[in-house]
This record gives sequence, C-alpha cells and structure tokens, in this order.
Amino acid sequence: METIVSGMRPTGRLHLGHLHGALKNWLRLQEQYQCYFFVADWHALTTDYAAPQGIQQSTIEMVMDWLSIGLDPAKAVLFRQSRVKEHAELHLLYSMITPVPWLERNPTYKEQIKEIVDKDLSTYGFLGYPVLQAADITIYKANKVPVGVDQAPHVELTREIVRRFNQIYRPIFPEPEVLLTETQKMPGLDGRKMSKSYGNAVFLSDTPKEIDQKLSRMMTDPARVRRNDPGEPEKCPAFQLHKVYCTPQEIDYVSQGCRSAGIGCLDCKKIMIKHVIDDLAPFREKRAYYQDKPGEVEAVLATGNQTAQKAAAATMDEVRGTLGL
Repeated sequence: METIVSGMRPTGRLHLGHLHGALKNWLRLQEQYQCYFFVADWHALTTDYAAPQGIQQSTIEMVMDWLSIGLDPAKAVLFRQSRVKEHAELHLLYSMITPVPWLERNPTYKEQIKEIVDKDLSTYGFLGYPVLQAADITIYKANKVPVGVDQAPHVELTREIVRRFNQIYRPIFPEPEVLLTETQKMPGLDGRKMSKSYGNAVFLSDTPKEIDQKLSRMMTDPARVRRNDPGEPEKCPAFQLHKVYCTPQEIDYVSQGCRSAGIGCLDCKKIMIKHVIDDLAPFREKRAYYQDKPGEVEAVLATGNQTAQKAAAATMDEVRGTLGL
C-alpha cells in the first residue's frame, strides 16, 4: 500500500477552505492508502513564534474538527509533529544540502511576506519551513502528498531535495508526487483565499446563525452596485460557493438571475447559505460530543505519536547509517 503524508498547522478551528481544500480529500485517501496526518505544531511557530501559548488548545480544537468530519484513527495515523523528534533531525540534515535560492523563489513565501504585515517574518524558520516540510513528508517515505495548488511548489522543492540527497549519498527516499485537490481554493468573505490570517473565514464549528450572518455579507460581483445592475457570476466570489454547494438547477437559476439582474445578491446567497448550514449539521453534532471529551482527542494523538515515531525511527536509522553518523 502506498503512503500518503499531509499536515495542518494548529491555528485553531478549521474553516470551509480546510474542508474543501484538504479534509474531504483526506477522507477519501484514508480508505485507499497508508495515511499519516499530522498536527504541524513546529510549523505554527514559523509565523507565531512570539505567541506560542495557544498552540496546545489550537491543537485540540483542530483534531476535534478532524474527528468530527470523519477522519478515523483506525484507518489513518493522526499525530503531533513535535512528538516525533526525528522530523527535526532529518530537517537539520536536509538544511545542509538545500541552496538558499531554492527557498527564496518559493511563491508562498513571497505572498505571505507581502500579505502578513503585522508580524516579523524575516527569520530562518519562516524562510526554511519548506525544508522541514520535506522532512515531514519523506521521513515516512511518502509516495504522494495531497495539497492545494498553492502548496504544489513545496512538494516540488521536496522532490528537488530528495533528488539531491539521493545523488549525493544513495537512493533512500522516493520522490513524492503531488495529488491536487478537486476544489483547490475556497474564496473568503472578502474574495481573497479563505484564511484565518485574513479574517475572512467561515468556520466549520460556526453556528447556523453565524454562518448566515457571515455569508450574507460576502463579497459579490463589484459591478452590481445597485439591485438592478446586471452582473457576471464568474466574477462573484460567492458564486464559487454556489458551484460547490448548490444543485445544477440552482446554479443555472442564480447565473441567469445575476446576468439579468432578476435576482438580488442577498436572495442569491440565501440559496447557497441554506446548503452550507445543512451540510455541516452532522459535523456540529459530532463536535458537540468531542467538545466535552478532550481526553479522547489526546488519547488518539498519543497512539498516533507512537506509531509515527516507530516508522520515523526506522527511516533515521537508515539515514544515519548512510551518512556515517
């Protein structure tokens, strides 16, 4: 069975972008592959190193969401990155052979340096986090990595690091392939990519009232300034959610109504909002269960930590032997 590895930074509750950009894909993958899904708590420090106090609670919140959406610890290994120290050791060894220009050309690095202006990101940890990411992936000898299109360059960098390591020493690691998710980007309330950092997210654990309030004010086609102004659905961020949640008949209806100004933006969004609320109903029920049982979440992670550490230790024994360490 081929191996899949993917992780998420513990920034707290997850949102619709996580659901459609990763989690739904993870649910399918856990049925077909040996999967390692990890809490990337060291990665959280790349941008939030000055405020690590919330990492523990954010970890629990995130894994509650994982379990509530249907990730099954009997089918996939769920664990915390920082509990498997071998990740850091392999990261150190990779950093010895990774040219700095490889990191500086990373498009995500350039984007976040520009967008996140309230934090000092001029650190090695932020520049070099794709090297740690390469260690996260390859220490389990992953064959495939499920990512959104914005993360694909990181996997390509991992492939370059693996290629360089295998050429300098000897072939140990497979070059992991990218598995692009079907819904690659979920627009946020302001039209940018949905992100907690941008403050434009709809969280999976939001109440129906909160979902309605947020999506009702979501950005639409800027051309529709007045109710009787015609618009273009493809230029409307809210329409992207219609394409995810609504039926073909509803999509046709709102498309025609938008172009002809036959339907107002709020009435249009209300059709989609009902689907979002209904779709998340089973999730809310499961999360209410785990909300009162954080010990069960900790137990899932403890078991996963042991399984992951055993696999990572075997890989590092091989690496140390190859390097004569």
